[in-house]
Amino acid sequence: MTIPSSMIGKLRIPVVAAPLFIISNPDLVIAQCKAGIVGSFPSLNARPIEVLEQWLERITVELKDYDEANPDTPSAPFAVNQIVHRSNDRLEQDMDLCAKYQVPIVITSLGAKVEINDRVHSWGGIVLHDVIDNKFAKKAIEKGADGLIAVAAGAGGHAGVLSPFALIQEIREWFNGPLLLSGSIANGGAVLAAQAMGADLAYIGSAFIATEEANAVQAYKQALVDYASSDIVYTNLFTGVHGNYLSPSISANGLDPNNLPTSDASQMNFSSGGNVVAKAWKDIWGCGQGIGAVTAIVTAGQLVERLSQEYTKARANLINRS
Repeated sequence: MTIPSSMIGKLRIPVVAAPLFIISNPDLVIAQCKAGIVGSFPSLNARPIEVLEQWLERITVELKDYDEANPDTPSAPFAVNQIVHRSNDRLEQDMDLCAKYQVPIVITSLGAKVEINDRVHSWGGIVLHDVIDNKFAKKAIEKGADGLIAVAAGAGGHAGVLSPFALIQEIREWFNGPLLLSGSIANGGAVLAAQAMGADLAYIGSAFIATEEANAVQAYKQALVDYASSDIVYTNLFTGVHGNYLSPSISANGLDPNNLPTSDASQMNFSSGGNVVAKAWKDIWGCGQGIGAVTAIVTAGQLVERLSQEYTKARANLINRS
């Protein structure tokens, strides 16, 4: 396994919490890190840009104080997600703040740039880039990313269509560095399965929407408890990039989830959050296919505790079977 050095000795279980647009906030990130997994948030969640500095200062200070008070069980590092796409007119300013606070992990999406990677490396941080296929994976590493997030079929929000078995296998043929797997992972057994097929870490997003700290309306959180994989729709209508969404939220906005038009990918706009009247992710709720494992709204700490117990049990069962 190839775990980034900044995570060694700080993870309770091999999990990175995915950055959730609108939903991830300092409360959630701090709770995730204290519970022993990498917490993350998209920089664009902090609006206006002045708020981003407030968030980074708070997260940095609170985790530092926690580590000083708990030297034997330090917090996991945190990550900031940057949308590397021409529609993100805040990228340079946001990167300036990441440099100021020396963010340990930067997750890049929708574009890989050498200059972004070099800048993160200049302060000792690492870059994890999310990809949906092997072609993009090779480009990301060529441009200096340290690790890859394989976004397979069934992941929440923007997702690929490849089976995790195929995607991980193809990447592992040539890449020996840190590799994360995203796609329908919402219990500890799935975390172990991700490792068994060749990933180093699991990348979990949707399950954290149904936590008390998440910045989501109660109806959204409850929807993850009430619905299952059969209630997920894959479409590019809302941002120009294909993703998975809860069909009841689409119906609630006057659209037929079974008869959605195709969007013009050239009109992608991630700063505004969508390109139709109903905006992702405020009105149209992103969600992965693993929500069948979500049975209650809990704290982030309680969710990590459940994942940890399930992971330990799954490992024990595997050993007993062998």
